[in-house]
Amino acid sequence: MSSTFEVETSIPASRMFKAAVLEWHNLGAKIVPEHIKSIDFIHGDGSAGSIRQINFTPALPFAFAKERLDSIDHNNFEVKNTTIEGGDVGTKLECYSTHSKFTPTSSGGSIVKITVTVKILPGVKPGDEQAKEKEAITKAIKATEAYLLAHPTVCT
Repeated sequence: MSSTFEVETSIPASRMFKAAVLEWHNLGAKIVPEHIKSIDFIHGDGSAGSIRQINFTPALPFAFAKERLDSIDHNNFEVKNTTIEGGDVGTKLECYSTHSKFTPTSSGGSIVKITVTVKILPGVKPGDEQAKEKEAITKAIKATEAYLLAHPTVCT
């Protein structure tokens, strides 16, 4: 099951991509400290194939999620990730992946288009996971936008 949604920002696509993807391991805990405690690379350097662990605060129902960076396209501002452990993977979900594309707008901002694909484990009743995920991702994008507006030299 997959769903796609878009979030518009006033930040240029290249800067949003840099902050939300390339520098997220350094910025995530600063931008959404209520949810992210830290982000550490377990394998790799942030290029395709790298694995990073996102450590969450007690505000979330799980302690961490390990995410594999499947592909990163620096020219087209696209990234594909798969959560391989933690979060709801193994308890509610068999797999969870996202594809994010940052597209410039004529006004100088960007549209972030996210496709979330999940496969629910057998016997688990589908809930409102997609709505919650959309809300969480939208809040993170808007928090990134606010952070970048407040810090004009970050990720330039």
